[in-house]
Amino acid sequence: MGEKKLKLVFVILALAMLFAMLLISRDAGISGDEEVHYKQSEMVYSYFSSLGKDQSSLDTPKTHLKYYGQSFDNLVTVLIHWFGIEDIYTFRHLMCSISGWLTVVVTALFAAYISGYGAAILVLLLFAVSPGFLGHAQNNLKDIPFALAYISSIYYSLRVIFTQAKASKKDILLLILSIALSIGIRAGGILVIFYLGFFMFLKFALDWVQQNKPDLKYLKNQLMLVFGISISGYMLGLILWPYGLQNPILNPWKSYQVMSNYPITIRQIFEGHFDWSDFHPWYYLPKYMAITIPVVVFAGVVAFFLNVKKNYSVSQKLQLSLLGFSILFPIVFVVLIQSNLYGSWRHFLFVYPGIVLIAALGIHALIARYKHQLVRVSAIVLFLVLAVHPVRFMAANHPYYYLYYNQLTGGLKGAYGNYETDYYYHSMREGAEWLQEYLKSKPNKAEIVVGGNFPIQWYFRNNKAIEFVYFPWQNRSEYNWDYVIVANSYIPPFQLKNKIWPPSNTIHTIFADGIPICAVVERVTKDDLAGIQEQNKGDNIKSALLFENAFKSDPQNELICYKFAEVLLAIGKEDQAHQMLTKCLEINPEYEKALTLLGDEALKNKEAEKAAGFYERTIGANRKYYRVYPKLAGIYAETNVLKARKILKDCLKLNSKYKPALEALADTYRKSDPDIARKYDELILKLK
Repeated sequence: MGEKKLKLVFVILALAMLFAMLLISRDAGISGDEEVHYKQSEMVYSYFSSLGKDQSSLDTPKTHLKYYGQSFDNLVTVLIHWFGIEDIYTFRHLMCSISGWLTVVVTALFAAYISGYGAAILVLLLFAVSPGFLGHAQNNLKDIPFALAYISSIYYSLRVIFTQAKASKKDILLLILSIALSIGIRAGGILVIFYLGFFMFLKFALDWVQQNKPDLKYLKNQLMLVFGISISGYMLGLILWPYGLQNPILNPWKSYQVMSNYPITIRQIFEGHFDWSDFHPWYYLPKYMAITIPVVVFAGVVAFFLNVKKNYSVSQKLQLSLLGFSILFPIVFVVLIQSNLYGSWRHFLFVYPGIVLIAALGIHALIARYKHQLVRVSAIVLFLVLAVHPVRFMAANHPYYYLYYNQLTGGLKGAYGNYETDYYYHSMREGAEWLQEYLKSKPNKAEIVVGGNFPIQWYFRNNKAIEFVYFPWQNRSEYNWDYVIVANSYIPPFQLKNKIWPPSNTIHTIFADGIPICAVVERVTKDDLAGIQEQNKGDNIKSALLFENAFKSDPQNELICYKFAEVLLAIGKEDQAHQMLTKCLEINPEYEKALTLLGDEALKNKEAEKAAGFYERTIGANRKYYRVYPKLAGIYAETNVLKARKILKDCLKLNSKYKPALEALADTYRKSDPDIARKYDELILKLK
């Protein structure tokens, strides 16, 4: 088939893909970061509409979002205001899908630039069987637009630098816009400017080798062009970023420093362990990529390396090497600096278009290399067979594409309890919609309180009878609620693997590939809440009776067990208290409060070794449960002061401002070295 016909096929498939992606996005839930980024974009809009008088977008101590340019979010919010759009999140998701589609198209044009429209069509097909990318293209307005900016910057940088004639105005303009979008979303996007300069010098070196002399006039012209493009892209990238505009030189650098060592850490499941994101192993990123990228894409990459020597000119090989560098460099860099990573590898989706491009070129080269019909058909059949797994998953689990795991883990079922599933809370929408339909059949009630482990009040905006309250799932007994919608996130892996979650009072479960990702739970008793209230008042006997009733109704709630044990200890029933703590640990063996309380009880009974064992288990369960470190150090303070100090210093490595650890460390020096103790005392005073 000629290039003209292939181009026509490409255009038809691309338009079909646009329609499909827009249609898919209409079923998307609100993503995990979306609400806070939307609120930040509203503050940014207010900043500009008030001509800088509203400074709220610059005061973000909790979210740190002033350091994000998030220009795509901001642009979408501008359009929401200009056109008076009421269904905010549906519009945001449509815009996200458009940016995802543009990412696909630019990657395909990149392939056409290298190997023609046959390769471009393969890019479309590989993206069409990429559940992770298509899932995030529904509602991830950070990582998908950044992927567009990144691959566009690489593509147009190569077109501008490697063109044999003068670079076209269109390519220059699109490169400036790509750089601007990259920097405007994340400060780290400035990397594409360094790529541009790097590409230029490598092209100059290649020409020098081929022509046996340096073309200094060409170098001068290219330097001027690259400088102009870089400055234009940089300044344009700051237009919708209030913090960047405050100091266009210093603040983007400060932002990059914050983003490269992001201060927010969360606990997530990786390889069956529930640990903090800043303590994941170095291979966290490459492993997540290995187990979630479809095998058909990896097969294409292998085909590329088997055929790269036979299909490309010297110039093309250099450009493909630079593409490979743009994929590998960010991954290697974050592995080396041990960046804080979480949420699978969504922050690195920007390298995926390059991977798909390599894979498409590999498949195209393999098919083109062998003229024998049987070999070609066999290769095509092989790739089609490999594509079945992700296609089947998407067909069976719409719209939860981003939950996909490939055959290396046994799919989503194999990943369940070992890796994160609905960490971005997509399933909360379906849970909320189901509950509202369910409540229509219930007797009218003045007000219904619905809880959730993610803010979903948007879904109830048209239902005035429903009040929403957010709380972590494990703390549910402390809140007043009638129903709770809980996504499969922040649930201990032990409870997932042992079917303790979803609980027995679940009235509806949302499944993906046979595993539960969201539960709608009806409250069976409020005696647990009443028991906590009575405990806070100091009435332990009444509280104990309430907790006893609550435990009978909800025996798989670890907080009820723990609170019941507390009041039983308060009224002198130690044996019963220990039974409840044992039950608590049967529900959640890593429940820090229960482990600590058992350690406290052992210490009170002068069983220091037993107490130390419980405290060490607590630290093993949650290394950032700071309050237990001084307790453990206290056991060794008299007999092994060096060990006590090490324990306290381990705590301070995690939280240098934790005063109880500083105070305990100072106490270990009071007799042996008062000067050191005094220095710690002075440091403690500064923290007040």
